[in-house]
This record gives sequence, structure tokens and C-alpha cells, in this order.
Amino acid sequence: MAPTAMNPPPLRTADEFGRVAVVHEWLTTYAGSERVLEQILKIWPDADLFSVVDFFPDAERAVLQGKHARTSFIQHLPRARQSFRAYLPLMPLAVEQFDLSGYDLVVSSSHAVAKGVITGPGQLHVSYVHSPIRYAWDLQHQYLEESRLTRGLKSWLARAILHYMRIWDHRTAPGVDLFVANSAYVARRIRKVYGCDASVIYPPVDIERFSLGDRREDFFLTASRLVPYKKVGLIVEAFAAMPDKRLVVIGAGPDLARIRDMAPSNVELLGYQSTDVLIDYMQRARAFVFAAEEDFGIVALEAQACGTPVIALGRGGARETVIDSLDRNIRTGVFFPRQTVEDIVRAVCRFEDNGPFNPAACRRNALRFSPERFRRELLAMVRSAMAQASTTPLAGIGHSADIQCDVAALPVPVIADTLESLPR
Repeated sequence: MAPTAMNPPPLRTADEFGRVAVVHEWLTTYAGSERVLEQILKIWPDADLFSVVDFFPDAERAVLQGKHARTSFIQHLPRARQSFRAYLPLMPLAVEQFDLSGYDLVVSSSHAVAKGVITGPGQLHVSYVHSPIRYAWDLQHQYLEESRLTRGLKSWLARAILHYMRIWDHRTAPGVDLFVANSAYVARRIRKVYGCDASVIYPPVDIERFSLGDRREDFFLTASRLVPYKKVGLIVEAFAAMPDKRLVVIGAGPDLARIRDMAPSNVELLGYQSTDVLIDYMQRARAFVFAAEEDFGIVALEAQACGTPVIALGRGGARETVIDSLDRNIRTGVFFPRQTVEDIVRAVCRFEDNGPFNPAACRRNALRFSPERFRRELLAMVRSAMAQASTTPLAGIGHSADIQCDVAALPVPVIADTLESLPR
């Protein structure tokens, strides 16, 4: 197939960067962070891949360039396939055992522990951060409450584990030479948590697959994993207060039974659906409703790529991906300020009062987040860091000079029962 603008020729980077290692948290499913990993591996197709565990479906391994990751000892522990998250306290130790000393460039894709790999002064470590460990930092109390770990021995054990994770997470920050955040919102969190500045490169959206729809039907759509912080139950409550409006919910997870019990007749729960089914509904929906405070929220952009406007919580990454404007030529949705039934209802009413949205405007906004743009920006940023590293010490790239890393981390016992209660 001849190269085109949407199908550029392979990137030739092997001679330029030497040996490259790519480190990912864990490989179990094809979700948001794996889409980023897919594009990283397209930039460096000859890279060696490392991951705490690799249970990725073989049928989907083409997105990883057919690679199998070099895994940690956690891969072989009891029930690792079903409950690898129960070994969270061992993951810092696990990633530190990866021997990366033979690589010139290390690229980590991190939302938990991948950024903590050990590198030397002659190596460049670039960490693409989806988020600092959310449940260990600013969202700890929310997660403990949602996991019913606010009291008792299990609560204190969970708090001790998260305390240990915070100490280790902060201590390993200076091992990263260049932080790259997936949004300005995450860059602010990186600055607050690690004391480091971060550049921003937005994640890729599969623009070609999530294509513009040519017809609209009279229903609203939401889709996500059904876990508490996604607030899908709140959206269902809001539509229960609007019985003349139809809502379709796509997704599965721990909250499915609770949401099914509370769903009124105008709300249809479809459970888990394939990507093709999701796209079909996105292309036909009046609007996509998005109530979570996300670090980025790629699903809102996938909806816009289908020409579907978004009714979103006006906090977090959505502020950077949805345009709430009176100008019909650029607007792609409306925001609501708080996670309440009343605010969602008012936002839906405002959406309808603002008149028809332009699907082409939604599509144009999503085009700013293409995979080609992601690869181009990341490659340029790493090249610039490499050039800077050749003339200045690596410790000076993208770091604040006042980071302190002299706190010793104390081990915490592994209590699988407690950790299984932590959110997935």
C-alpha cells in the first residue's frame, strides 16, 4: 500500500536513538493507555517491550507490533491473571528488577508504576504520564469511600499501602528526564505531585474508525466502564427526572447491577458491546453524556469524531477537548459545573435550547487529536530532548531543581483481600 497523508511511511528511528525499551504498566486489555502504547510502538517498532504482567489477548496483539512483553516475577505468582492488581505493593519492586542498562532510550507509558524503572545517567528516560497514581494521591479519599474502606483494620492497611506508594512514587520522579503529560490537567497534577514541569501531548484518537455519522436519532448516549467514579448512575438518575428523553448506556463493570435496578423505562442498558456497536450508537446519538472528572477522557473525542456533541462535566481533561461556545461553527458541546442530577438536567435543557449542533464542527475538533499528530509531536519532543542531552546533563531536562528524594520507603505486607477492594 502506497504511503498517504493518513498512512505515512514507517518512521526510521533505529540508528537515531540506538537501543530502545518501552515500559508499560500491565497488558491485559486494549484500552486508552494501550492505544497510546500502540502509537509509541509505531514510532519505535524495533523496541523491546517490558510490562509487569502480559495477559494481552493474542487475537489483538497486532496493535503491539506482535510483541510479547518481558514480564516481572508477578506474572508467575498465584492467580496473577485474575487478580494481578492484588500485588500492587510488590509492583515498585517488580519494575525495579527490569534490567534496562543496555538501552539508550527508555520510554515509559505510566499511570501507576512504569515511570519507576531504574535508568542510568547515560540514558534518556521519557515518561508519558496518563496520570500520577490517582488512588494514591488526590483521589485517595474518594477511592477509599467508594471501596468501602473508610473504617476498620482493612481501611488502615489500605491507607498504609497507599502511603508507601506515595513515598516510592515521589522518590522515583527524578529518574525521569522528560515528563510528557496527556493533558494540561495532568501536567498540573505532575507539577503538584512530583514538583516537575511536564510538556503536553494529547493522546491519539482513532479518527478513521470513529467516522462521521450521517443520521441522528432521538436518544442520548453514555458509555464507559461501570465503576463509581464514572458517575454513570448519576446520569441515569438525571434521565429518570426527564422521562420524555431516552438514554442508552453501554458498558459493564461492578456498578452494572446497581444501575440496572435503578434504571427507569426511558433508560436502556446494553452492557458490554464491541467497538463497532459503540461506533454505530455514537454516530446516531443526539449527544454523548460524560459526567466523570477524567484526566483526559478520550471517549468524548471519539464521540465528536462521529459528529456527536458532548454534554460534559466542566472539569478535568474535558475542558481541553470539548468547546462550549455560542458560535455554532466551533461549538462541540455544553458543560455542567457539578456532579449533580440538577446540573445534568439543566445542561441537557441548555443543549436543546442552543439549537442544532454542527456535526462537521465536532469532527473538525476531533481531527486535532489524530494518531499521526501524536507520533509527530512525541518524536519531535524526544529528538529535542536527545539533542539537549548531548550538550547538557540529563538531570536538567524538564525538572525542578528543588525536588527532594531522601525519604526511605518502608515495605508493606501484601494483603490480597484488602487490595482486591481497591478500584480497578
